[in-house]
Amino acid sequence: MVDLEATMTTRFMLLLATILLTAGCSTFNKAASYIPSFWDDNQSAAIIDVRQSIKNLDCEKPHLDQAYAIQQQIQWFRLYSESKGARQKDVLDLTEPLHQTAEDFYNRSKEQQGSVYYCEAKKSVLDIQASKAAEAVMRRF
Repeated sequence: MVDLEATMTTRFMLLLATILLTAGCSTFNKAASYIPSFWDDNQSAAIIDVRQSIKNLDCEKPHLDQAYAIQQQIQWFRLYSESKGARQKDVLDLTEPLHQTAEDFYNRSKEQQGSVYYCEAKKSVLDIQASKAAEAVMRRF
């Protein structure tokens, strides 16, 4: 005859192990998002491309095409980083202000051509944000 107490203990232990493993995976994924990401050649090249486009922004010329090119480069960088997974949260957080500034500049340029002063102000902010992002991305190991 089967020992009822042993069977119940075994089932309880299996249930407890399942709960702990499920909770453990969730905790591990959350903890992994706090671990900094590592060096990536593609990210490094892409952030320098963004900086170069910002540096070459000519505020005397129509802004829309230039703003679109910058916005697209930042979007590529962010999509690439998202595709690499949760370990890239630090890079995505770091580039969020840059992304927002570029989006604002692009959306404003779609509506109307901004003044040269507006463009120069956006260029200055984008340059600072891209420089800080590039410094962080390039110094990873």
